[in-house]
Amino acid sequence: MRELRSGDYAFSGLANYIELFGDPVFWKSLRNTILFVVVSVLLEVVIGLAIALVINENRIQLSRVTKFLILVPWAVPPIVNGFLWAFIFNTQFGYLNRLLYQLGLIDQQVIWLGNSSTAFMAIVIAYVWRTVPFNILLYHAALQGIPDHLYEAAELDRATRWEKFRYITLPLLRPILAVTLILRTTFAFMVFDEIFAITQGGPGNDTWVAAWYTYKTSFNPPFDIGVGAASAYVLALIVGVVAIAYVRYVYKKVEY
Repeated sequence: MRELRSGDYAFSGLANYIELFGDPVFWKSLRNTILFVVVSVLLEVVIGLAIALVINENRIQLSRVTKFLILVPWAVPPIVNGFLWAFIFNTQFGYLNRLLYQLGLIDQQVIWLGNSSTAFMAIVIAYVWRTVPFNILLYHAALQGIPDHLYEAAELDRATRWEKFRYITLPLLRPILAVTLILRTTFAFMVFDEIFAITQGGPGNDTWVAAWYTYKTSFNPPFDIGVGAASAYVLALIVGVVAIAYVRYVYKKVEY
């Protein structure tokens, strides 16, 4: 605590990293983070692209009200979004239990946030609900930029809908896919607000992620800021490696 107040820290070499890599909670947090990133980013890309394709293929003219409704989840502050979904998943007063009970799908209250698997699911749902609109807008804008004559030529060749998507749409979307993958993966690695508002790492430490581990280690007794900083550096390194991999294997300049 004395060092925390004065800001005078002795150089510790690799001691913080040795302590970090020896902490089983850190490895559990890292595994949870990777699982969260994979599931959430996959859902964001698939749902966002599917909705954008439906809007674009049917040439739906979005009204101002519709655009506003699509953007509402993205406009909601993350911490507010977390508290909103925490209330929805609340065992006693939550709307989810009430709805499922009225539909006859459950006969007693489900403790969504008291079970590790359902608590993790709750965080993923809350996070994806907030972030999908970002993907929809980017994919929709990219689809609008693909020339119609490419699809007309494909129709003359009697290409199926899947073939047009595979050989025209998907290749031409690779640059924007790389951008969204980098952005969404980076932000997913840093997820914090939904954890803070919904589970606070519980039950136990089953929903701890890397950002939550850094926070708890640094700003809760015994205020081990050195280990927390080491955790943040490791997380930044992982994100950097993943971003480079996306640029190398996903991004591709297209010409048409």
